[in-house]
Amino acid sequence: MTNKNHAPHASTWRSELAASLTLGAPLVLANLAQAALTTTDVMLMGRLGPDALAAGALAQALYHAFMIFGMGLVSATLPLVSTALGRRKRPLRDVRQTVHHGLWAAALVCLPAWLLMWQAEAILLAMGQRPDTAADATRFMHTLQWALLPYLGYLVLRSVVANLGLQRWTLLVTALAIGVNAVLAWALMFGRLGLPGLGLPGAGVATTLSSLFMFGGLAAVVTLHPALRPYHLLRHGWRLEPTRLAAVWRLGWPIALTFTFETTIFYAAVMMMGRIGPAELAAHAVAIQIASLSFMVPLSFGQVATIRVARALGAGQTEAMRRAGWSAFALGVGFMAAMSLVMWLSPQPLVRAFMDTDLPANAAVLALTMHFLALAALFQVVDGAQAVAAGMLRGLHDTRVPMLLAALGYWGLGIPLSAWFAFGLGWGGTGVWLGLLTGLGSTAALLTVRWWQLSHPLRPHHQNA
Repeated sequence: MTNKNHAPHASTWRSELAASLTLGAPLVLANLAQAALTTTDVMLMGRLGPDALAAGALAQALYHAFMIFGMGLVSATLPLVSTALGRRKRPLRDVRQTVHHGLWAAALVCLPAWLLMWQAEAILLAMGQRPDTAADATRFMHTLQWALLPYLGYLVLRSVVANLGLQRWTLLVTALAIGVNAVLAWALMFGRLGLPGLGLPGAGVATTLSSLFMFGGLAAVVTLHPALRPYHLLRHGWRLEPTRLAAVWRLGWPIALTFTFETTIFYAAVMMMGRIGPAELAAHAVAIQIASLSFMVPLSFGQVATIRVARALGAGQTEAMRRAGWSAFALGVGFMAAMSLVMWLSPQPLVRAFMDTDLPANAAVLALTMHFLALAALFQVVDGAQAVAAGMLRGLHDTRVPMLLAALGYWGLGIPLSAWFAFGLGWGGTGVWLGLLTGLGSTAALLTVRWWQLSHPLRPHHQNA
């Protein structure tokens, strides 16, 4: 059942790079397509005006804080499935049970998240946001929050599809979801196709329906595809086993907190921008969305590292494991270096996709966006490095120490320095972005050193790679 392109084996660095690209290219496209869902909403919000864009950015930032925690939790299924396939002992049952308990974990984490997201207005007001902006953001949140469960379920199913080298189906489903989301968001936000014009809440309805589409699409794939049908992933064996659920939580909760630490530095940046002013908040929303799109590539190679490192770990091939990690690292960081140059040298075409640059009302936001995008170019490389390094460590099932390192980098340095630069030194939005750069850079360095410490001693002569 193991795809020959992805099985760990004695290979040269060149063949490992080729294998990582083979696995990574469809993952990159699928993750970009996934990010395009949010990007589409941001682009349409920009057409509603700066105030709507600012409120939408607040709601999306709060939603993503919960989504990222859930995503980290269920992402434990990726290395667990990879290791089970690498061991090749009872892979059908182990993979099926991992998926079932990943879905159980998704359902359990959504219940408290929904309760908290329903109180979005109180949360945003407590964080010092303007009452009118907080009220608009909350109306959006009340339609957006229901997308969480189907999205997490989609991620669980995607872990199996990716492990078996069938990412093209994930890409197909996600690409179709872009169209579904774009049409529904446009129709429901602006009152087209006979549907009511709901404004920002219409984008939330569209996101929820497109997330249901994504989960349903992958559910059909894992049920009907010949390579996946023998696993019976959604047919039987749904009995909750505490030991299986504990295994998912034990590996997943440090990943969830790591993702949350990373997300909160960006969420804190949004809150700080909201306190500085609506123009800064709107400009930040556009700049960070562009940076998020490029981040999908190293994020994908981080997933490649997790799959290939965990598969080699399960098979006991330590040299192949090291090559898998460093190959993914080189590909992810190399891409971000190239994107850094694009953002620095030619930002105008990127910004035009998100706003009417000829509209006088957008002049202030446009100037700030160009400035923030230049700063975003500075942290592209370190952002990519921390994403891939974290994926490499997850392949080793090492999640607790990376969680502590992320807490130190993001909360110990990034957030305090952003606040000090922005408000203590009076640097405003520039200070926020410099704080982001510091937090991401320190975390990238710590995680990379951690990988070196764990993988380098695994090179002795007895390995069978």
